[in-house]
Amino acid sequence: MRHDGRVTDHWAGTIRDARPDEYAALLVIEVEADAAFAEIGVVLPPDDVGVEVFASAAVILVAGDPPVGVARIDWLDGLPHLEQLSVQPAAARRGVGSALLEATVDWAGQAGFPSISLITFRDVPFNAPFYRRRGFAPVLELSPGLARLRRHEQAIGLDAVGARIVLTRPTG
Repeated sequence: MRHDGRVTDHWAGTIRDARPDEYAALLVIEVEADAAFAEIGVVLPPDDVGVEVFASAAVILVAGDPPVGVARIDWLDGLPHLEQLSVQPAAARRGVGSALLEATVDWAGQAGFPSISLITFRDVPFNAPFYRRRGFAPVLELSPGLARLRRHEQAIGLDAVGARIVLTRPTG
């Protein structure tokens, strides 16, 4: 994806590890993808996330070269947690998000983890319904780390924007 909004052929189905020199561009992808929320009337609270979140992530997978999508995986309770999945709007609805999600689950399984978790908006069509169609199910009892993350989300105002849900998917 070029930053002028035109999709190039760089996607071509390639999922790979991110390079540190791409972190600033990945942050732009996240910001651009978040604009989709505003289009459906969901106003996200201000986010002060910078490129340092990529440097501290457990794993960062990207789609394309240059990237048109990003999956940022962190550790939570010693297990992988999909913290962010973002696709540039001009590359949306081309299978990029699904490919990144499957690559993330595959990575977790190959690394020997039994599952991967995430937290998302329950009622936003491109959030929980998207993940549920791909095998994620609600978590009924939160681990200490998931409970702590949910409290943090509440503190920064995410629950005021829309109902949140914790989901998990087995990797096997």
